[in-house]
Amino acid sequence: MAVSVPEQAACLFEVQQAVDLEEVDAVATVDAQQVVRWQSGQPSALNDALAQEVPVALVYNGLSHVVMLCSPADLVDFAYGFSFTEGIISHAEQIYSVELQARYSDAGQYQGIEVQVALASAQFAGLKQQRRNLTGRTGCGLCGAESLQQVFKQPQCVHHEATAALSVRAIDEAVSRLQAQQPLQQLTGATHACAVMDRSGVVLAVREDVGRHNALDKLIGSLLRKQQLQALQQSQYILTTSRASYEMVQKVAMAGGKGLIAMSAPTALAVNLAKQYDLLLVGFAKPGRCVVYHGSLAEA
Repeated sequence: MAVSVPEQAACLFEVQQAVDLEEVDAVATVDAQQVVRWQSGQPSALNDALAQEVPVALVYNGLSHVVMLCSPADLVDFAYGFSFTEGIISHAEQIYSVELQARYSDAGQYQGIEVQVALASAQFAGLKQQRRNLTGRTGCGLCGAESLQQVFKQPQCVHHEATAALSVRAIDEAVSRLQAQQPLQQLTGATHACAVMDRSGVVLAVREDVGRHNALDKLIGSLLRKQQLQALQQSQYILTTSRASYEMVQKVAMAGGKGLIAMSAPTALAVNLAKQYDLLLVGFAKPGRCVVYHGSLAEA
């Protein structure tokens, strides 16, 4: 949908040289293009805000591991979160540094961003051992998985403290509050968000991306870097604007989260995994209604 583009987002986001992109604001990654909108049979020219989808290569100790298509913001969080949910690291301290660098072809064409991760030697040795077995994503097959046993990861056992069940009212509150905390979605209409919510429905942190699992990795990475995963494991939940596919459930389980609240549908495999991990799984979360696929909710 064509929208009015704010001045700070009116130019194509470009990375001209090796720079620290950690603090890039999501709005700064918006591309503006002139379009023709037809309404009531009449055309009008205006600028349209488009979400960028940039190739991002994760490179560990000089070894290229995977290329993802991401929104080019919060990429340091993404490096930590992806590394954690894929089982490459178990603690933030196992990553020594993250550097972001733009890459260009010999002809000067912008190709994407390399995320250079300095990884501890023990974790790097483990990565080299299993690097050919990276599980693919729903919609593109299971690229790199050599056997069925490699598809599903086993999260570390997390002993949650006894807490009151999440209430329907809290979900309503969080869903209602999330939209105001999605600036990239408000501008472009093309991105997903993942958020941490507490039992009262307060949205504590949000990350956005063109890919739902990228947004979740960014969110988990931010919690890992801020040493806030323990709070997630004890009394907080993940809210996502997307469907709940198996990798979303698996990533939440890897982070030790208590549950996943999705604003769209789950897949059958996601439900089966939620039962296996004993993870609260809620789908079709909208103000005033939701569907519980595993676990239970309190009425108030």
